[in-house]
Amino acid sequence: MGGIATREAYGKALVELGQINEKIVVLDADLSKSTKTSDFAKAFPDRFFNIGIAEQNLMGVAAGLAAVGKIPFASTFAVFAAGRAFEIIRNSICYPKLNVKIAATHAGLTVGEDGASHQAIEDLALMRALPNMRVFVPADAAQTRAIVKKAADIEGPVYIRLGRSGVPEVFGDDYEFEPGKGKVLKDGKDVTLVAIGIMTAKALEAAKILETEGIAARVIDMASLKPIDRELLVESAKLTQAVVTAEEHSVIGGLGGAVAEVLSEEYPVPVVKVGVQDVFGESGTPDKLLEKYGLTVKEIITAAKKAISLSRRLQT
Repeated sequence: MGGIATREAYGKALVELGQINEKIVVLDADLSKSTKTSDFAKAFPDRFFNIGIAEQNLMGVAAGLAAVGKIPFASTFAVFAAGRAFEIIRNSICYPKLNVKIAATHAGLTVGEDGASHQAIEDLALMRALPNMRVFVPADAAQTRAIVKKAADIEGPVYIRLGRSGVPEVFGDDYEFEPGKGKVLKDGKDVTLVAIGIMTAKALEAAKILETEGIAARVIDMASLKPIDRELLVESAKLTQAVVTAEEHSVIGGLGGAVAEVLSEEYPVPVVKVGVQDVFGESGTPDKLLEKYGLTVKEIITAAKKAISLSRRLQT
């Protein structure tokens, strides 16, 4: 894996935000060197708070700061943010709809050698189910910067999912993020590939290979997981009649679940999900883990052909 990690881009975006908005405050759970909030701490020491290894308290303090008009970004690893602090996020942030931004780094299998205990592969399901919560999953550094800045403008809770490892560049510096909107990165008429996070670059690569085999794939980046772009999903399903989702997350409750919920209600077509198949991860290098758990270009291609086959069977 190469390129700039989304957590790195998050740290730089925070500093830029801090320079133009004095309401921005940043909290961390003693992980600032890893979450990259340390840059903000150096630039604005009076607006940075290390809460210690206590994620429930991290979220509670963030809620209090939001209640007095600040815009807190609360940062820790995803497995602790969404898991350990879930009840505080539910009752102290989402229920009163407080203006807290949760930036969860080290999400997914690509935490790597830290192993299953640190690999959040169910955080999107947890956060997506919470009323008032918006959920964003950037694919690269440029998209991360745009999402972090947009999140500061949104009134209400936001969950931003970030990764540990470097990721390929997908978007240019002129990219603009719009909540509730997906982005078509490549057009095609035979199958739709909907992806988030590190899987967006892999979906684009899969589409190029499929093209050499005479299959035209439409590729959509769905960084705004909630609210999701229902209109674009239905339009794409009508166009291609077959859909594949790709995410570094369990196939239960994340992108695949969200897409299936929309299409089953509005325009049912086969949806084949590429993701972690309801198992825990393990320790290993990111690339080897992605290969073992089927989060690969090859698996997206196989899923695309399966979705097309299922669609044709339904039409006969």
